[in-house]
Amino acid sequence: MWAVLHHGDLIIQASFEHGPLLAMPEYRSDFMRVLHERGFVHQCTDDATLDGLAGDGSITAYIGFDCTADSLHVGSLVQIMMLRWLQRSGHKPIVLMGGGTTKIGDPSGRDASRQLLSEAQIAANKAGIQKCFARFLTFGDGSGDAMMVDNAEWLDGLEYVAFLRDIGSHFSLNRMLKFDSVRLRLEREQPMTFLEFNYMILQAYDFMELSRRESCALQMGGSDQWGNIVNGVELARRIDSTSLFGLTTPLITLASGEKMGKTAQGAVWIDESKLSSYDYWQFWRNTDDRDVCRFLRLFTELPLDEIKRFESVAGEELNDAKKLLANLATGMCHGEDAARAAAETARETFEAGGAGGGLPEVSASKADLTAGIAAFQLAHDAGLCDSRGAARRLIRGGGMRLNDSVISEEDFAVSLSDCNSDGLIKLSAGKKRHILVRPK
Repeated sequence: MWAVLHHGDLIIQASFEHGPLLAMPEYRSDFMRVLHERGFVHQCTDDATLDGLAGDGSITAYIGFDCTADSLHVGSLVQIMMLRWLQRSGHKPIVLMGGGTTKIGDPSGRDASRQLLSEAQIAANKAGIQKCFARFLTFGDGSGDAMMVDNAEWLDGLEYVAFLRDIGSHFSLNRMLKFDSVRLRLEREQPMTFLEFNYMILQAYDFMELSRRESCALQMGGSDQWGNIVNGVELARRIDSTSLFGLTTPLITLASGEKMGKTAQGAVWIDESKLSSYDYWQFWRNTDDRDVCRFLRLFTELPLDEIKRFESVAGEELNDAKKLLANLATGMCHGEDAARAAAETARETFEAGGAGGGLPEVSASKADLTAGIAAFQLAHDAGLCDSRGAARRLIRGGGMRLNDSVISEEDFAVSLSDCNSDGLIKLSAGKKRHILVRPK
């Protein structure tokens, strides 16, 4: 669904889930065609002009990532995939690390201020996040190679009064108060610090600075970044008389309405040290039927004509599509060997009835197992259940299994005698979550 909006001097083309159906425009550039066909585009400041620019030669574009955790999760994957398609289409991606803006904290989509992190925490998080891009982008010194920069390089050295005079004078307080990141917080009567209020100015300044340093013409991001991106476009036009562009993705939610990247068990991390390849594979394998084709378009590079044949399938064929999604998404993030190993572990676990040697493994005290550990306690300790109460309810409902046998007694104790020939205990919550316990 498409509509043309006007925002000051900007022409904005936006896609909507509801509304009159208009034909998708023809695109000259591979980059814009792919992004639109695969469902990445929600809003763009000037779709036609940006397409022409990308069709005439190489452009440079960036996405910013604040250092609020030591890994990204799959909620950021749509932005990472946009950078990947940008590079595959012959353009130059910039990954902007928010070493400077993390010291403030992005207020977008939040009811409370972010916890202020120390310099050491920010540095550690930055190092962790950098690893997430290694398999998705090609970095180097070539004209089309990706580059990674840190906005602390220019933000840390700003003279505050001079910055307010030269940059702050281009921002209307009336308009800043209308942006969702501010308005929604105030409507809910949640406090917003003056420090957070400055975030949008700094992000706009980042865009102008990258335009000056790297001839960066495009900033991309999630839909919650629209106001911040437009601020940067307008700032560069007012100060440098430069035409820049902004493009945002739709909010990616599951068919159930839940936010992408979050599960009952916690975040679905990209870094394998925080989430095993098997669990990552299982996240994609357990995709809701309604999301499969959409996720194949967004999170894999499978050609669209191959995806289209899955749109009308059901049953076992749909399960094959889910396995394909899991294999391709895991292979891209963790490597093809890890994807094959995860798929084989799943096959052994679900189809062959084996223990699944590649299942996630935790350790438990040998002394405690000698005495016996209540199954509900072990399930909680192993991370299969959020609480002991939830584990008890699962047992009462017949949903917990020990070595593939249903645990029927709520106070059943797991002991060393339950170890298999490999010295492991397999504990399962439902049909899809399994873990191996190793006595130590």
